[in-house]
Amino acid sequence: MPVLNRLARAHATAIVGRMRFASVRDKLFFALLPATVMLLLAGQSAAAAAVTAAASSNTQPVIDECTRIGHKLGSVSLADCLDRHLSDTGSRSVNGQAIMMKEYPPLPGRKPIGRILLIGGTHGDEYSAVSIVFRWMETLDRYHSGLFHWHVTPLLNPDGLLQKHSQRLNAHGVDLNRNMPTPDWYVKSREYWQSTGKDPRRYPGTAPLSEPESSWLYEQIRQFKPDAIVSVHAPFGVLDFDGPPVGPSDLGFLHLKLIGTYPGSLGNCAGVQHHIPVITVELPYAGIMPSNEQVSTMWVDLVRWLRRNIPKQSTIEAQARFDEIAQALTDSMVRPEKAPPAAVNENAVTTQVDSDLQSPAGSGTQVIGNGKPVH
Repeated sequence: MPVLNRLARAHATAIVGRMRFASVRDKLFFALLPATVMLLLAGQSAAAAAVTAAASSNTQPVIDECTRIGHKLGSVSLADCLDRHLSDTGSRSVNGQAIMMKEYPPLPGRKPIGRILLIGGTHGDEYSAVSIVFRWMETLDRYHSGLFHWHVTPLLNPDGLLQKHSQRLNAHGVDLNRNMPTPDWYVKSREYWQSTGKDPRRYPGTAPLSEPESSWLYEQIRQFKPDAIVSVHAPFGVLDFDGPPVGPSDLGFLHLKLIGTYPGSLGNCAGVQHHIPVITVELPYAGIMPSNEQVSTMWVDLVRWLRRNIPKQSTIEAQARFDEIAQALTDSMVRPEKAPPAAVNENAVTTQVDSDLQSPAGSGTQVIGNGKPVH
């Protein structure tokens, strides 16, 4: 019995000790709780203040679009977008969303080597192609030295990206990378589209530059007269090039693999017809960003190639003949008696055209008949 009493007393003492420790711990927790809450609230307030400060220097259309981008992309927050201080070009997508751009102009006392047009988000379901341009803009914001004069458009196709289910096409159901003016567009674009099995993801539209987004892009090329164009796509993990030889063989982990030119594509229009080097960066994944190291290495390699290879003499000569070349392209186009069908939607197709031109229902096809990837 005495042994049991000693055990009971020891057990009771341990329980009391734990209760005392718990009491001290709880007191400490509740004592620190207000300070912890204040720190969290202060952090949130600082973040909110930063967003407010950034928003104050942006126009309302830019704020609205950055808000939608921040909600859509995991790698580009509202603050990230606002901090880039994009400008509203005044041009609008089919659904009235702003086409935004950032200019990195020449700096006092330094003449730039050339003018570079950087474009992301031509296809709305290629998230990484938008995100990486924002990352490169952040680099330019920190280190723009005046080596080049940049025009940067991170999202050419806002309607395609900024909807519940993002799609490659614009709001008219048109592939913007098949809507640029190229020789004999009406015939060649129809033949190409039919060769894809009338894949709605490659639908070229009813006429070249029928879409406000592609029309803005072509006018930007006309006015800015870039010495090179960098267009970012996904998800084939290669580097493509069109235009005056010779393009880069590598950008970081991406290696040159010529995909070819297509009726209505930017590479055909700007690269082949207007003799502007068009570097097409095809990231390996549409929904996954490359690593920070890969993003940085691609940028360094890109700037190094541009520094060594532009401007090209054939580009300079073609810039002076832009309108002449544009008119020749127009003259080459014979409008058929029956135009291509009305715009299609890759999710729900309803058109009133003859059966030969009827577009099929939505398809996720990523390759054409010859098995080569196309952007």
